[in-house]
Amino acid sequence: MTTADILKRTLMFIAFVLVQTLVLGHIHLFSCATPLFYVYFIIMTPRNYPKWALLLWAFFMGLAIDVFFNTPGLAAASLTLIAAVQPYFFELFVPRDSVDDLVPSLHTIGVQKYAYYTIGLVLLYCVVFFSLEMFTFFNVLHWLACVGGSALITLVLIFTFEIAGKK
Repeated sequence: MTTADILKRTLMFIAFVLVQTLVLGHIHLFSCATPLFYVYFIIMTPRNYPKWALLLWAFFMGLAIDVFFNTPGLAAASLTLIAAVQPYFFELFVPRDSVDDLVPSLHTIGVQKYAYYTIGLVLLYCVVFFSLEMFTFFNVLHWLACVGGSALITLVLIFTFEIAGKK
């Protein structure tokens, strides 16, 4: 982890928090689907990135989101869980002989593997986030709508950004 890496990640951190808080956090389709684009910050973490650093980045990003949206600990807990799982989950989709600093993207690991990788992490995040937010399963249909809708809109944003950003 170099100084340039820390500076780059800090700028990305600020950009993700600003985009989420100023734009995306105010979108609530059908009162249940909210884009949670900041999960992409964890998804695009390179292979063999220090786990302690990834956990700290995730916790502080979640904390920043929690502060702006008054969700005490929801985003911090959910994003920290995703950060704990991400290195091990990413290893399922890359060959053992690939480079150590491989960054997950459509072009580096392929469309199918990247889709499975991203869908898995986004779904896990949404399930944990909305389970903690509702803290009940009495209204399962609303919970499913929130998880499914938010995951779908988040995945559309991530794949759109991946496709548009790499050209």
